[in-house]
Amino acid sequence: MSDQVVLHVKGRVLVGPEDVRDELWVVDGRVSYDRPAGARDIRTVAGWALPGLVDAHCHVGLDRHGPVPADVAEKQALTDRDAGTLLIRDAGSPSDTRWIDDREDLPKIIRAGRHIARTRRYIRNYAWEIEPEDLVAYVAQEARRGDGWVKLVGDWIDRDLGDLSACWPREAVEAAIAEAHRLGARVTAHCFSEDSLQDLVEAGIDCIEHATGLTEDLIPLFAQRGVAIVPTLVNIATFPQLADGGESKFPRWSAHMRRLHERRYDTVRNAYDAGIPVFVGTDAGGSLAHGLAAAEVGELVTAGIPPVEALAAGTWTARTWLGRPGLDEGAPADLVVYDEDPRADVRVLAAPRRVVLNGRVVG
Repeated sequence: MSDQVVLHVKGRVLVGPEDVRDELWVVDGRVSYDRPAGARDIRTVAGWALPGLVDAHCHVGLDRHGPVPADVAEKQALTDRDAGTLLIRDAGSPSDTRWIDDREDLPKIIRAGRHIARTRRYIRNYAWEIEPEDLVAYVAQEARRGDGWVKLVGDWIDRDLGDLSACWPREAVEAAIAEAHRLGARVTAHCFSEDSLQDLVEAGIDCIEHATGLTEDLIPLFAQRGVAIVPTLVNIATFPQLADGGESKFPRWSAHMRRLHERRYDTVRNAYDAGIPVFVGTDAGGSLAHGLAAAEVGELVTAGIPPVEALAAGTWTARTWLGRPGLDEGAPADLVVYDEDPRADVRVLAAPRRVVLNGRVVG
């Protein structure tokens, strides 16, 4: 054992929704359920302990204008950390944030490389903007640069049409997704609209971000293929404001965005009821602030997902989906401690008592 302080977490340790233990120990930064022999310098933290929260759609190193300097990215990551988010799937960023991996005081990040969008069909300075004939090559590039994920922009406003429309022909996404899978990467896509979804799912995509266009006729296809969704309801809440801003120039698009917003809770609840995997994601880092994972869990509950399942979507099941451990024996000690049972009231997540990352109390 090193000279590092041994941390004793006691009270109720939520290893899983039903696997509740009285205590755990943190030795050399890792979880143990056996009291360490000979430990002298012991610090105790008491309360309800959870694995660190997961934000499965977040953008560290990005703001509404594009990439940000490292000091701004650091503040974003610290904001997430202090709110209890200790694992992030960065769903597209033009910034190189690999330096974060060397910081034991910052959340762990699973990167999807840089967004891949159709030319002039996404937010300026965010994505590689390309044409379909180059899609396979760019997917291969980002699969090699990322951490097992690639991010496509599946639909965006078509200014000539005046509304959302799919960005890629079917044969292009089939070839691109097959290439990503060959390279060991999963693929996700930004999708607001209805018309981009069927081709992407039938082409073998692994996840859909936002999924506001998920309709009753498409739900069985998603469920059959096991395609997950990350609804980002805290972001979808901004749709009316966006619609108001585009009303004069793109009235058809504005009306569409309002319809998608109005049915957002029904969309998520129907997906959950059909067995579609649903995970917590905030879309922080574009126009949204960081540190909103607790709010997103609350939004899933508002949509009709049972509180324990909404909690799991941002903790236990999200970590399993992303291939990262929870509070397992020998795992890195990334956990958050609360004053009350978050299974009884997910609003507890907004007020962590202690944040422990890599075995150290950091907040």
